[in-house]
Amino acid sequence: MKLSLAILSIAATASAFTSINTPARTVSRSVATSDVFAPVSVRASGSQLEAAKQTPHGGALVDLILKSDEEKAAAIAATTKALQLSPRQLCDVELLMNGAFSPLDGFMDEATYQHVVDNVELPSGLIFGLPVVFDTDDEDLQPGDKVLLKDGDRDIATIEFTDKFLPNKAYECLKCYGTSEIEHPGSLMVATERGKYYMGGKITGLNLPVRDFPCKTPAEVRETLPDDVDVVAFQCRNPVHRAHYELFTRALDDPLIGENGVVLVHPTCGPTQADDIPGVVRYKTYEVLKEETKNDRTRWEYLPYSMHMAGPREAIQHMMIRKNFGCTHFIIGRDMAGSKSSVTGEDYYGAYDAQDFAKEKGPELGVMPVPSLNLVYTDEEGYVTADEAKEKNLSEKKLSGTKFRQMLRGGEDIPEWFAFKSVVKVLRENN
Repeated sequence: MKLSLAILSIAATASAFTSINTPARTVSRSVATSDVFAPVSVRASGSQLEAAKQTPHGGALVDLILKSDEEKAAAIAATTKALQLSPRQLCDVELLMNGAFSPLDGFMDEATYQHVVDNVELPSGLIFGLPVVFDTDDEDLQPGDKVLLKDGDRDIATIEFTDKFLPNKAYECLKCYGTSEIEHPGSLMVATERGKYYMGGKITGLNLPVRDFPCKTPAEVRETLPDDVDVVAFQCRNPVHRAHYELFTRALDDPLIGENGVVLVHPTCGPTQADDIPGVVRYKTYEVLKEETKNDRTRWEYLPYSMHMAGPREAIQHMMIRKNFGCTHFIIGRDMAGSKSSVTGEDYYGAYDAQDFAKEKGPELGVMPVPSLNLVYTDEEGYVTADEAKEKNLSEKKLSGTKFRQMLRGGEDIPEWFAFKSVVKVLRENN
């Protein structure tokens, strides 16, 4: 039944899920200037870094942002058209400009796109989780065009297009998301939000977007991190509740983490699946929690990233991005970046698929995955691992996400073992 529904859905969106894949008209840029990959160097202990900080992906941190007003004016003057960026495109352009997508210096051309889709790596052999593409329905845009990219009245970047092609979107989704079913939020996004064509192009940065939540560049975040200890990244796209907090603070005690390691809580605040809490509201919950739980070993920053809900391959994308921000380790939760069918409610990925893929690719990527603890709350001992609760026959307390949302809307008291009062207050004020 699930398959037949998906086939009907794809047939209904045939213009979005075209199977045509025409050759690129122009392929003139190189994604990386070298094949050199410097993995994390470790001491005999197997955890603490020898080098000062994590090596950027590909060896050098990309910075595409022009520094002088004269350079920016000249770049704008060379353009012949202007385009407004969608929220997802704006996130991608920002991460290209600031080096979070290092070693990329622009949107992928057809050859690079196809190689990433098929192999989870760039043509150079450097691992890369998901394609980064510029989509459009504009028939008039052509390779060679120099275009000004805008967010409202703000000039963000210029792009010089190198090629234009019709992607096989169904194949892309099957390879990247594990399914081309329209019930998957990533497949739905590709089918209904993205334009007919993809275009490769070199980005020149002008101005970072102005957001309600501040997003430091990788270089700026690196400046705030200690030089000689492990940095563990924690990715989330929802408000942080008690179990999440226990998870990332206890991760610092993992044997994989060296002495005096710190955790970088690095939530995504860009577009995600339709029923998630808006990014601005999520940011407000993080800010109140940051103040309430202030700790020298916990750092908070924000990432303007557009979620795909791609499970294992998105886990690799997140690890790669956090590597560019200076992280040496990455906490992989159960069913990370997972998603359910909007029709049947079935999970698209197994609970440990992302962890297993991260363990397989981590050594090559140069980031060590740290599997998250499976924590439960008990009357007797608070938060413990599920195995410990079972071994000691402790009384577990459970509260589903659905029940939590019902209690939130109904004005009921939320137990403090489940959620921080400060976070609940923000959610209610912005409901």
